[in-house]
Amino acid sequence: MISTRGRYALKVMIDIAGHDSDSYVPMKDVAARQGLSHKYIEQIIPALKKAGLVEGVHGKGGGYKLCKPASEIPVGKILRLTERELAPVSCLSENATECMRAGECKTIKFWKGLNDTVNNYIDNVMLSELL
Repeated sequence: MISTRGRYALKVMIDIAGHDSDSYVPMKDVAARQGLSHKYIEQIIPALKKAGLVEGVHGKGGGYKLCKPASEIPVGKILRLTERELAPVSCLSENATECMRAGECKTIKFWKGLNDTVNNYIDNVMLSELL
């Protein structure tokens, strides 16, 4: 399940992309338009900045804008920044220890297929498609 943090990050990125211009988008405006807590957005923005998705300017006329076109930003990249895990089962998580029963597991093929389908989907939907 995608957390509130992931959903909010996606809403913030969509809003910035939708108001993308040569000027920066103030987060207070994003918070008001999206009905989100400004303080909560401030907790999400650093991860987006660190990943090179947005850049920001403080002070009058400040705010955030995308570092690249929305058509070049996969939704998967945004969600992976905010979600601890996207794998449907723990044995497929990024840092999972090898399962001693993997060789006899009747469901692992199903779980891998689901995992691959979800990751392929979110990696092939660009932010621009959600505008």
